[in-house]
Amino acid sequence: MPAPPAAPADRLGRPLGELRLSLTDRCNLRCGYCMPREVFGPGFRFLPRSEILTFEEIVRVAGIARDLGVRKLRLTGGEPLLRTDLPELVAMLARLGGLELALTTNGALLGELAGPLARAGLDRVNVSLDALDEATFRRMSDSALSPATVLEGIEAASRAGLAPVKVNCVVRRGINEHAVLDLVRRFRRTGHELRFIEFMDVGNSNGWRLEEVVPAAEILRTIGEVYPLEPAGGGGEADVAKRWRLADGSGVVGVVASVTRPFCSGCNRLRISAEGRAYRCLFAAEGLDLRGPLRAGETDVRIRDLLAGFWRLREERYSELRTAATPRSSSSKIEMSYIGG
Repeated sequence: MPAPPAAPADRLGRPLGELRLSLTDRCNLRCGYCMPREVFGPGFRFLPRSEILTFEEIVRVAGIARDLGVRKLRLTGGEPLLRTDLPELVAMLARLGGLELALTTNGALLGELAGPLARAGLDRVNVSLDALDEATFRRMSDSALSPATVLEGIEAASRAGLAPVKVNCVVRRGINEHAVLDLVRRFRRTGHELRFIEFMDVGNSNGWRLEEVVPAAEILRTIGEVYPLEPAGGGGEADVAKRWRLADGSGVVGVVASVTRPFCSGCNRLRISAEGRAYRCLFAAEGLDLRGPLRAGETDVRIRDLLAGFWRLREERYSELRTAATPRSSSSKIEMSYIGG
């Protein structure tokens, strides 16, 4: 068998390396920074099942991406655990070989699904947890879900062999910045890794304001005043989080500073929506239709060439341009719930 072609590089020299594939545009929470209820309410039209990629189509796209150089596949949403028979899909993807399989979830259903997913071949899981106290968590998620349920899901994932779990917290000024130290205290000595994420201006519906961004430097300062920090390293250029070790050896935290310290220069991610449109940037407005060619009977080689050509034209670096110009772009952007974080 001939060796697969080298990963295509975009116009800024960034090679394709990671695929983030959304399984659904639906979610069981209404977090204000992603799916605010006033937009995604009872009358919102989500994608009908017929428009969403089937398991077979997802596996085919994943295999094509692997042959283009992708080595990490992350399943996202919406909330991916809402996709029926998800362990079956994970098993199908695991049989492809050559891919690290990861998943990002809000954790609401993880307690019951962690074991089946791990047995199916899932390698890693990231879990969103924006606060530990009930009031703040429910304000951030706009739901009746208890943070205790998410914590139970994290422990279930750990027992299933998906440890260390990466725990993601979006920090929004005036709402949950006090949760930073609470989370550090809770996850010290557990082996799990906390990641604090600056509130981003993804999409057009989350009411983003620069004043609500808690800069990564401030987050690190808050932690360091109680738990001295030292650089941990361990991430490559494409890793969006800068890692820090608690000096007493009790844990590691990461910060994702996409607003104050953009990392566009190392971004190697291709995103595909649940309906099969490829996007070259989390802040993109236009995508490449893959579902049409898939269902029209195009060959894998043809679809691979379409994807490679699409990537080679890539020159997006939204976060760098936004930071250098204005705090809010006026251009239309795809919603994060549509293509995953």
